Amino acid sequence: MNLADMERMDFTPPDEVVLATAPEGFRPIILFPDTDHLQSFLSGDPESLAVRVRYFWREIDGVLHARAWFGPRAKGPPGHAHGGSIAALLDESMGCVAWQAGHPVLAARINVSFRRSVPLGRIYQVEAWVERATGRKFSLVAKLSDQDGGVFAESEGLFVELNEAQRTEMDAYRAEMDRTE
Repeated sequence: MNLADMERMDFTPPDEVVLATAPEGFRPIILFPDTDHLQSFLSGDPESLAVRVRYFWREIDGVLHARAWFGPRAKGPPGHAHGGSIAALLDESMGCVAWQAGHPVLAARINVSFRRSVPLGRIYQVEAWVERATGRKFSLVAKLSDQDGGVFAESEGLFVELNEAQRTEMDAYRAEMDRTE
């Protein structure tokens, strides 16, 4: 396929049922369900033409699964997703693991290894989990793969749990946002 063919590709958004169907053993989750405003930088717009993502949680082992679609507004190289959109998905997925387990965290450092270019217009999956937890520090891991298990990107990150002052500040911000809506 040449570059001109890639530019003309049809990037019809995915069937919502396919994107939102939970894998066996997982249940759907919503990031920050206690707020009515935009859920997150990446996954807050279910109609996005950049990245659409749905998250699922497996309680028994604390594994996060996500289904993601990279649309035309996530374009980097012709016909492929921009590395920043891939990194954002992996970052959000890693943070979501800790938040879902009851540990509100912020990223201190993330490393992404890009294995292969990510063609636009396809559904991918992400798996993320806690590799290690020590006090307020969490080492998290995530990988982006296709339906056949081919790995496109992997990440690892150090996330730090919010301290009491940060939690209080975040709660005040959320309360203010809820009042102004």
